[in-house]
Amino acid sequence: MPVASNDHRKEGVAFLLAQLGQHAAKLFAERLVPLDLTPPHAGILRAIAREPGRSQQALSGQLGLLPSRVVAYVDELEDRGYVERRRNSEDRRLHALHLTESGKRLLQQIAEVSRQHERGLTAGLNGEQRRLLHDLLATLAEQQELTPGVHPGFRMLGRRVGAGDV
Repeated sequence: MPVASNDHRKEGVAFLLAQLGQHAAKLFAERLVPLDLTPPHAGILRAIAREPGRSQQALSGQLGLLPSRVVAYVDELEDRGYVERRRNSEDRRLHALHLTESGKRLLQQIAEVSRQHERGLTAGLNGEQRRLLHDLLATLAEQQELTPGVHPGFRMLGRRVGAGDV
């Protein structure tokens, strides 16, 4: 039986990015378990904190997440006391989303989990290498016109993957 090679330098950049992205997402999800959160919960909390008072519809559009999924996640976060819906003063049909004090404290915990996650994932790099990698990845993300701060996995939540969606 042949032994698997440990030489990742033979792989292409796109493959390595995909492999590391999947690995990083799995590890981050595991790190959130003690907080009783999933990555979508964390992403929604972060998005609300970045722009308090935004409507559920606007959040759905920014994240590329089905509106019904946003409502379900916000319901869960509201039930746990992390998010509150307030009537939008300009359009009473809309709900403005805000973090509660508990939600703000939870976001600080998520930020610490994120810092630990990044340190663990980049442990093999020195500070200069870490900054260079960050700058290179940011350049690629910008060139690909990815939305800053929005995980691409949101777009697939609650959707069926079809034959053309590879």
